Amino acid sequence: MPNQARRSVVIGSATALASPWLHAQAYPSRPVRIIVPTTPGGGYDNLGRLVAERLSPELGVGVVVENRTGGGTLVGTQVAAAAAPDGYTLVVGGLANMALNAGLYKNPQYNPATDFVPIALVASFSYCLVARRDLPQSTLPELLAYARANPGKLNMATGGTGSGQHVAAVMLRRLGNIQMVEIPYKGAQAAYTDLVGGRVDLFFDNTTTAQPLIEAGRIKAIATSGSQRDKSLAAVPTAIEAGLAGMVLESWLGIFAPARTPPAAVSRLREAMTRVVAQPDLRKRLEDGGWRMLDQDAASTEQFVRAEAERWPTFLREAGISGE
Repeated sequence: MPNQARRSVVIGSATALASPWLHAQAYPSRPVRIIVPTTPGGGYDNLGRLVAERLSPELGVGVVVENRTGGGTLVGTQVAAAAAPDGYTLVVGGLANMALNAGLYKNPQYNPATDFVPIALVASFSYCLVARRDLPQSTLPELLAYARANPGKLNMATGGTGSGQHVAAVMLRRLGNIQMVEIPYKGAQAAYTDLVGGRVDLFFDNTTTAQPLIEAGRIKAIATSGSQRDKSLAAVPTAIEAGLAGMVLESWLGIFAPARTPPAAVSRLREAMTRVVAQPDLRKRLEDGGWRMLDQDAASTEQFVRAEAERWPTFLREAGISGE
């Protein structure tokens, strides 16, 4: 074989062998989008934008947020699941779309356990059981004792079917072995209007939203649903501390990529997210807003997400809760 031809074969072979490495090193070479499966505003959107702003300089490319709404968090997550697994489409994932939807819908068109890979969990928040300020009962044991002795006398505002507010209310009723009248509301604002006005007895809402009304004395806190006390409501016991075993519900959020995203891209994203989550200004902003930072390595994150994806659909089915 002529020397020139031999050199061409060698160079071609070397290029072919190096190709995966070259592609891995090139990622990312264009903008990355983060799908937010909710409307602007709210936890998913706020977290997505905070992350996008800080992830962009870490990756060296633009990171854009795209709100894809419909069906709660269903439509946007379906779009992300169907996207090319190339590292250029990410999605804000949390308790709702990575755990609850699998139990709420017969065919959500994606499986959170097999269609996504977690890049990083960022933070979580608990829920707080609040009451009208003139409710005679002020502790969880008092409340449960009264409810058991007086079935159906207490009422509770709930959010949309399968929302965190709704799931928390169902958990309280089932674990506490009590009967209450559930009053559905389309949003927290309407529920608070009636709670502050004394027309509703109880509401289980996200702690960050409830906190200002609690501090203003317009409603009172009974217990929180976290695995540990909320820093912003340090005087309020968790439901477990108050004696209700198993009453743990935390809404967590993070960044996910479609399954089969190249390992090199997943690794690059995880490294970048580790630096993003470590930024003091990001942590302070979230913690001041009532969030608890989730500092977990990749293995712990994957294990946690799998456990949540198994736990909550089972709970929803047993409780007879459906989004359809």
